[in-house]
Order: sequence, then structure tokens, then C-alpha cells
Amino acid sequence: METKKLAKTEIKKAAELLKNGELVAFPTETVYGLGAIATNETAVKNVYLAKGRPSDNPLIIHVTDLEMVARYAKNIPKNAEILAEHFWAGPLTIILPLKEGILPSVVTGGLNTAAFRVPNNQDTLALIKEVGEGIVGPSANTSGKPSPTSAAHVLHDLNGKISAVLDGGVSEIGVESTVVDLSIPDVATILRPGAITEEMLNSLIPHVKMDEHFLSEKEKPKAPGMKYTHYSPNAKVYITEATPESFLAAINWAKAQGMSIGLLADKEILALFQNQVTATFELTTLHNIKLATKRLFEGLRALDEQNVEVIFAESFEEIGLGVAFMNRLKKAAGGEEFGGGRG
Repeated sequence: METKKLAKTEIKKAAELLKNGELVAFPTETVYGLGAIATNETAVKNVYLAKGRPSDNPLIIHVTDLEMVARYAKNIPKNAEILAEHFWAGPLTIILPLKEGILPSVVTGGLNTAAFRVPNNQDTLALIKEVGEGIVGPSANTSGKPSPTSAAHVLHDLNGKISAVLDGGVSEIGVESTVVDLSIPDVATILRPGAITEEMLNSLIPHVKMDEHFLSEKEKPKAPGMKYTHYSPNAKVYITEATPESFLAAINWAKAQGMSIGLLADKEILALFQNQVTATFELTTLHNIKLATKRLFEGLRALDEQNVEVIFAESFEEIGLGVAFMNRLKKAAGGEEFGGGRG
């Protein structure tokens, strides 16, 4: 099977494929999602098979509005209404308790809750409206690898495994949505950071807390992306302090090991070392966190294609969007920073 690349004028064709139980990847402002109709158990199982994704990892359901959420969720709390009003359509996922038997357990990972989001992409909203039901949408990549931010990334990982990808260009944000758990009354917990920050949520509803716990491989997640090692390229990734001295020490250490080296860093850092390494990718310039976040997954993929053995990736301060950036980078690196016994 060859995966078709569909233009935005072919939304009806994409919808027909979904209605027939096929898998179609779709664009969002965060990353590309791998779509199947949420109530089609066979199609959803095929999502796991195409990705090679663990079946205990729950899926986010993409919907058009809070009214569609109400088809599946019960007792939608006031806090969910407040957040939906301010941040939908947008990069916020809300976990809510489900009506009994409304969705196959393969969607929820066996939980009695589910995650919902309204993506800020007009083509995908039109697709969901055309289908008339919620669409699951985990990242459209091989499980555990960097998430896709373009149709080309989807085809790299899933060509021949899914029916089509709806091409919507490059994702604007570049990392997955913030996930907030509202399934317990009067409790709001961020399970995955994203572009909607803790400060933004706390400005609207009280007592929002970040869950700092990274799950081990044996623990059962309540939301996607909670396991410690995730978003990882084939090359070994080390988080590296954003100074010339740290990058020089890292490069010298890797050279002593005979490793081929990739740098994922600021333009100013790359200018100093680009002739000393195998490959580079310009993450940003002048330490711009918004641009760095948009380019993170693209950069990890690009350096992997250069067959480097080690990637030294620039770190950012964990404030604002930097929390989401570092969350993804730490998981890509398995938490390893350059230092300690290295350099």
C-alpha cells in the first residue's frame, strides 16, 4: 500500500477513508496526528499497529467543540468550560470522566477517562466535521521517535502503513499540546506541559499543579508522552548547556570516543563549531525559545538522517514555553546531560 498525500482540497476524500475504517494522518498546530474514528475499535487498534505503540498508552480524541465532547464525557466541570472557552481551538487537551461504554477500551488504555482537544487547524476541523465523530490523533510517527511536524515526516515513518496524510504544511508550535487532568473534582493537574503554560492555566482556574513524575516503562500512563524515554532519535542525545565552553568540552569528549557528532543549537553556537562536527541543525538564533520549540523535532530527525552517533542539544531555562521544550528534550535524551564522567 502506498500512502497518498492529500491536499486541503481533498478533505472529503480523507473523510471517506476514515469512515471506511482507514487511517489518515492530519495536520494540527502542534504536530501531525494519526487519525481513526474514535468509536471504530478495529481502526483504533490499527493505529497502535501502524505506530508500534504500547496498547496501555491512551489516545487523545480530536473534536470540533465542547458540544461534541459532551457526547462522550459525563459531568463536564465548570473548569473545563472555562478552559475550553479561552484556549479552544488550541494546544490544550483536557482529561474528563467518560460515559460508561461510550468508547472502546483500546482508546482509553482501559481507563474510565479520556482526553479531548479542539485543534487550531481549519482543515482538520473541517475533516472532523465531515466525519461527524471524534477522531483519535496520536502523533503520526513510529512510537518513541521524534514527533512529525510535516507531511514529509509522516511519510518517512508511516509510508505504506496508513492510507493517506492530509498535507497542511509545517506545524506552527512543534510540540504536543498541554494535557490537564480535570477528571477528579476540584483538582487540576498538568500531566504534559505544552504551549499553554501553568501560569496561563492558573490565571483562569485555581490550584493548577504540574505532575513532575516521569513514568517508568512498567507504569500505566493516564496521558500520552508520560514515559521517561520518548521522542528519541536513533543517535544518543545529550542535553548541553548553551555556552561555547560546554559545547567545546562535549565535542572534544565525543571525538576522543571516535563518534560522529551532530549539533542541535543556536546559530551563534554552530558558527563556532560547524567545521569540527559531522552535521549541524540550526535550532534557533539569539536563544529564541519559540523558534527552538518549533524546530526541535525537525532537528532531531534531520541529524538522524545524517547518521550521526551522538547529538549535543542546547538547553533552555525552564520557564514559560521552556518547560515544554525541556520536557521533550529530557525525554529524547533519557534525562542525560553532558557532564559528570564525560568531559
